Amino acid sequence: MADFQKVLIANRGEIAIRVMRAANELGKRTVAIYAEEDKLSLHRFKADEAYKIGEGMGPVAAYLSIPEIIRVAKLSGADAIHPGYGLLSENPDFVDACTEAGITFIGPKAKTMRQLGDKASARKVAIEAGVPVIPATEVLGDDFDAIRKEAAEIGFPLMLKASWGGGGRGMRPIMNAEELEEKVREGRREAEAAFGNGEGYLEKMIIKARHVEVQILGDQHGHIYHLYERDCSVQRRNQKVVERAPAPYLSPAQREELCHLGKRICEHVNYECAGTVEFLMDMESGKFYFIEVNPRVQVEHTVTEEVTGIDIVRAQILIAEGKSLMEATGVASQYDVKLDGHALQCRVTTEDPTNNFIPDYGRITTYRSATGMGIRLDGGTAYSGAVITRYYDSLLTKVTAWARTPEAAIARMDRALREFRIRGVQTNIAFVENLLKHPTFLSNEYTTKFIDTTPELFDFKQRRDRATKILTYLAEITVNGHPETLGRAKPAADARKPVVPKLRAENPPMGTRQLLDEHGAQAVADWMLGQKKLLITDTTMRDGHQSLLATRMRSIDMINAAPAYAANLSELFSVECWGGATFDVAYRFLQECPWQRLRDIRERMPNIMTQMLLRASNGVGYTNYPDNVVQEFVRQAAETGVDVFRVFDSLNWVENMRVAMDAVIESGKVCEGTICYTGDLLDPTRPKYTLDYYVKMAKELEAAGAHVLGLKDMAGLLKPTQAGMLVKALKEEVGLPIHFHTHDTSGAAIATVLAAAEAGVDAVDAAMDSLSGNTSQPTLGSIVEALRFHERNTGLNVGAIREMSNYWEAVRAHYAAFESSLQAPASEVYLHEMPGGQFTNLKAQARSLGLEERWHEVAQAYADVNMMFGDIVKVTPSSKVVGDMALMMVSQGLTRAQVEDPKVDVAFPDSVIDMMRGNLGQPPGGFPDTIVKKVLGKEKPNLERPGKHLKPADFDALRAELAAKFPDVEFDDEDFNGYLMYPKVFTDYVTRHEQYGPVRTLPTKNFFYGMEEGEEISATIDPGVTLEIRCQAISDITETGEVKLFFELNGQPRTVRIKDRSAVASVKANPKAEVGNPKHIGAPMPGVVATVAVTTGQTVKKGDVLLTIEAMKMETSITSDQDGTVKAIHVTPGSQIDAKDLLVEFE
Repeated sequence: MADFQKVLIANRGEIAIRVMRAANELGKRTVAIYAEEDKLSLHRFKADEAYKIGEGMGPVAAYLSIPEIIRVAKLSGADAIHPGYGLLSENPDFVDACTEAGITFIGPKAKTMRQLGDKASARKVAIEAGVPVIPATEVLGDDFDAIRKEAAEIGFPLMLKASWGGGGRGMRPIMNAEELEEKVREGRREAEAAFGNGEGYLEKMIIKARHVEVQILGDQHGHIYHLYERDCSVQRRNQKVVERAPAPYLSPAQREELCHLGKRICEHVNYECAGTVEFLMDMESGKFYFIEVNPRVQVEHTVTEEVTGIDIVRAQILIAEGKSLMEATGVASQYDVKLDGHALQCRVTTEDPTNNFIPDYGRITTYRSATGMGIRLDGGTAYSGAVITRYYDSLLTKVTAWARTPEAAIARMDRALREFRIRGVQTNIAFVENLLKHPTFLSNEYTTKFIDTTPELFDFKQRRDRATKILTYLAEITVNGHPETLGRAKPAADARKPVVPKLRAENPPMGTRQLLDEHGAQAVADWMLGQKKLLITDTTMRDGHQSLLATRMRSIDMINAAPAYAANLSELFSVECWGGATFDVAYRFLQECPWQRLRDIRERMPNIMTQMLLRASNGVGYTNYPDNVVQEFVRQAAETGVDVFRVFDSLNWVENMRVAMDAVIESGKVCEGTICYTGDLLDPTRPKYTLDYYVKMAKELEAAGAHVLGLKDMAGLLKPTQAGMLVKALKEEVGLPIHFHTHDTSGAAIATVLAAAEAGVDAVDAAMDSLSGNTSQPTLGSIVEALRFHERNTGLNVGAIREMSNYWEAVRAHYAAFESSLQAPASEVYLHEMPGGQFTNLKAQARSLGLEERWHEVAQAYADVNMMFGDIVKVTPSSKVVGDMALMMVSQGLTRAQVEDPKVDVAFPDSVIDMMRGNLGQPPGGFPDTIVKKVLGKEKPNLERPGKHLKPADFDALRAELAAKFPDVEFDDEDFNGYLMYPKVFTDYVTRHEQYGPVRTLPTKNFFYGMEEGEEISATIDPGVTLEIRCQAISDITETGEVKLFFELNGQPRTVRIKDRSAVASVKANPKAEVGNPKHIGAPMPGVVATVAVTTGQTVKKGDVLLTIEAMKMETSITSDQDGTVKAIHVTPGSQIDAKDLLVEFE
């Protein structure tokens, strides 16, 4: 027979490419065929010629059309056809058609195929050849009564098998008579779709079985070799997942027996070309039972090639040309076929193991495969940009690993799988990695039910795919903008990039942190009392930006500065960097974890004490929490990195502070029990807050165990003269060091600080120059300069301060959207008494309500509300209550007199009602009875500590509740404490984090504004792991309302598609099942509706089949999860559906 000149491959994907490679190595031209739906498949472009087939037939039917394939073979001048595996590879009619057309079929003869390709007739051949078989029926007819009788004769459990084809298509386990008919019909439909023939038979199911197969090659001269065996026991849905050669559990005697049985069957029919004889091995008896012959090349042929050195596909072609086995294989005899080492193959598929292995489809956005010694890849349409459709098999690539020992081969495979990076579609890689590490697999004790009976195989961490998530976020912000910056001022185009000052010391000098760690909190307090210099706390990282930039400063800008603080400003007493509003804002608006912020700052600034603001029984929230929640939060904050806890109560009620203070003291950290200052010591019309009042409270805090006395002037109301009086009195009456905090809203804060310093205050708060003044703290550099040659010289290097201030100045420029409109200090603060941290936020609220032009009315209303409430301390959360009421009064045109008038109905804000109920505690002297009665009516307020009446939180139940919301996310104690403080805010954060990844690593400009074409940025997502991102181009809006963004990620092209929310999409979408609606049955996967088994109004039981979905030639039944009546059916047979589309509604 003449050598072939041109070979047509009647297949697609991976196997088509595999055949082309073998043909090319033999010097032959290749012809590909492709369906319309497959026109971008890689096999088309690997061939010398490619032709479209099956116009209008459908994606699978095109490849099953014998006339079409013969037409193209004649058109192209092909003199041979290789069928690959699947599709028409086992169809004898196709062999006949080739012969009739004068084209050589590369495979067995049609007669042989009819004898062996049909599993039922193959059993007869095995019996004739003296090979053991499993009890089974003949080919099933259409009479289900007869089928039931045949099934009963053999006995359940049974396995339905398709007579034609393989790959698990059409196979169904049948455990009892009740499910017989349903499973037979399902299997027939699947076999018909996959092979064009629905014939099948029933076979006795061996419960504890292994699947082994023998590779056969036979030539036209009567010679047959076996190439030893493969183990294919690791299966899922009867499809092989991992294949090995040789089978590692067989003894030499068992191997010889098995291969002899396989060869005997093929000799009985004078087998030609490649084939595989499959057996079940009963693990208990060690016996082998013939299953079937696959008269074609197998998917897993690669492992045999690796351990024998014989190219099976090449041999197929040469055998079909009439070459002998010795010529086709290079091996002189069966004796010379040797095993060399061990190999295993894993199939990388687009299946989601966590969702019942439902095939995924879509565009592959990233594809990076493995390589290295002993690794072989056989891939199909697997590359960046490839579109995986719902029409074909889910296989992306086959990975084959070879090594000298089974253990080394497994380790090599594990390494290779970990090298893969596939994004855009789900894959089974993590599942296979888990499988390879399982003790049952490693010990060779697995059966064909290994996957089905080993649920822990599904306990694996999904790859985080952080880079893709970050690109998605950047694309989203680039196209649709950030909700926090839309419509607001943008940073100047020439805003400079922040540059951290050079470090003045190679190793951070010793600081207050070492004093605390080595000698304890009391030693810190004693040290403070012994210092002549004025100690300074820098508030830039907490109250500075909270007051000036609406708390929107991101962690990355703080963390970058931390090493410079440690090296250049080690003389600082502390750095306030945590607590207050920064906690929830981090989760709520900045999409980052406040705990990670604290950890990272602590790590990079190991020598200076970190400080937080703790709202006592309110934690870092706006309500009272159970005592055990406050205690747990303090414990975790201390463990994560807080050294100084400034504890205050929003109404100055020491009783409400004790639980938090006790928790701080127990943690071994510094407890700064804090007085909140309000009013004016010298105002005779404000007798409530006198010198005696503050001294009395200070003594209560001292008695409660405070190490340091905090004096918190949150609104900047303390004037210089009054500061001198207050500090002097406190120093005389209380033996604690005093730490003073104020705001510069009035412009007089530096004078107040200096007066306090003269009176003996031990430490003061200040903000770096470029983030100081106005509603922030007084200017740190100016305080240092003012005391430079004074006996209370701070000891801080003013040059280092200015360098740090230059950094913060550049940082601040990128937060232009959050700047307040306050251009200068304002004495109006003495009227409204708003805390500096509230001022900018309340202005933003007024703007959102359309009250920006009436700000001075809001300020006056704020003052009126304060007096109406009894002249209370105003600091979070009590200040928020006053602000809520003031905004309501101005927006509704209400005066204080009207609010207090019993005859005027007023709908009070919830926060006011909550406070009057006593849920924030009690101010000195309580709230005025008139306002309490107006707000609460006949309801009696709680006059005791709120936490006293709150049940302890059930931590175990709450942990379980959180885990149930995110079953695939692992939460630590820090996360849990975030959930305790803000359940909804935290869960929203986790949802966004799962979608967008660690966006905290992005530069601030890009976090808020996305990227521009040609822009390049770096993002370090882990130590030593940095993403290099370049935005190459941005497309126009498509007809579907999408914008495509073209990135380079670490030099590799990536494309992200984002819906432009400003555009109106022209594509009508199917209705979606509502999440959490038990009456909605949604599609678990994309695909095509094969059958609908119910009708509107029909009553169904739980477990009844509603419909079936076909995807990638695999049919899945959708069953009812409840008893009920069908209200509506939203699909029909043939409907194209996407995941989560609404299928059925119940009444």
